[in-house]
Amino acid sequence: METNMFTNNPSQHLPFSYTFTSSSNSSTTTSTTTDSSSGQWMDGRIWSKLPPPLLDRIIAFLPPPAFFRSRCVCKRFYGLLFSNTFLEVYLQLLPPRHNCFLFFKHKTLKSYIYKRGGGGGETNDDGSNKAEGFLFDPNEIRWYRLSFPYIPSGFYPSGSSGGLVSWVSEEAGLKTILLCNPLVGSVSQLPPMSRPRLFPSIGLSVTPTSIDVTVAGDDLISPYAVKNLSSESFHVDAGGFFSLWAMASSLPRLCSLESGKMVYVGGKFYCMNYSPFSVLCYEVTGNRWIKIQAPMRRFLRSPSLLESKGRLVLVAAVEKSKLNVPKSLRLWSLQQDNATWVEIERMPQPLYTQFAVEEGGKGFECVGNQEFVMIVLRRASLQLLFDMARKSWLWVPPCPYSGSTSSGGSEGEVLQGFAYDPVLTTPVVSLLDQLALPFPGAC
Repeated sequence: METNMFTNNPSQHLPFSYTFTSSSNSSTTTSTTTDSSSGQWMDGRIWSKLPPPLLDRIIAFLPPPAFFRSRCVCKRFYGLLFSNTFLEVYLQLLPPRHNCFLFFKHKTLKSYIYKRGGGGGETNDDGSNKAEGFLFDPNEIRWYRLSFPYIPSGFYPSGSSGGLVSWVSEEAGLKTILLCNPLVGSVSQLPPMSRPRLFPSIGLSVTPTSIDVTVAGDDLISPYAVKNLSSESFHVDAGGFFSLWAMASSLPRLCSLESGKMVYVGGKFYCMNYSPFSVLCYEVTGNRWIKIQAPMRRFLRSPSLLESKGRLVLVAAVEKSKLNVPKSLRLWSLQQDNATWVEIERMPQPLYTQFAVEEGGKGFECVGNQEFVMIVLRRASLQLLFDMARKSWLWVPPCPYSGSTSSGGSEGEVLQGFAYDPVLTTPVVSLLDQLALPFPGAC
């Protein structure tokens, strides 16, 4: 694993909560550190003699970018990522979540169908994948670049949960899903699905002890036709229970699943239904689908679902052209009755006027992680960050790694994002090893 997994932009000088400074006086031989909060000097000779177990506990609380930079200090720090003792401490302490967003330059479904292109990334001369992701840290307003050379060509990203990123095979038929941890380069494979599909909607939920996947729609009823008919689910947990792609209940009639993504909240998977707009909900324990009416469904544009602190949030632009209501971007929260929506926030009108100009009617997508909501403009290089806790809106600097057109990229490409919480180890994937599945491309 390279120590520069998190590659930042040297041209951007942004504040960090962890700042390392070095003295410019070469004649100084004593290493000292200043505590900026108290102004007191601390003797480096004391800190250098901390017991290794105590030092490991301190390192376990470092944010991932700082942890990977610390691996450059010495051989022992470099080897912590592969130390069972350190990883056990890491799992026991459960450091605070470092809420981030992970974006990929992803081909639209239309591009797949008509061009048979690859979605995860380009291909090297040797046939390996050049897929890369762009990680955005909303706490520090900083971009990083992550590479995925271990993902075979012919797979595209479909979701993220519990520190794992899911990749789905592009070819129509019995789909295969890979789960990878970008920080350590581990890859695990799920068994092929039981029903042939084209581009289904996929939901992923990963906890320290279980993996749940639900796949719905785009059933291949012939080589040239698809219908949204069925869904299937995969479950494995530490208690020894396996359910390998059991057919779930049928989808509601006349549903249209175009986003390809699902959101997991409180034991349920949610996805947008189009024409007209509504929300489809799959209850995992009850094995049933229900349809939830969306708020102001006749006046919504570019609706997106996201999870925020255990609640489902709908974000959409509202355009009532025939009524005396100003155009706006609004956020609603689904209540516990699973039927009622309550408006929780509305973009300030001056900001929406600017947003509408930049967006130009081309649409946008939203992704949420805890108190943060990221709004990504299609065919533009701008993203807007909303902090629910502080009620603040911020235009985000363009990603310096995704090309000059950022979300535009080449023809048919958009910037697709997922909520991502980087973790150093995901022992739950060891449950998949019991299935003894061959990895794609293995000899």
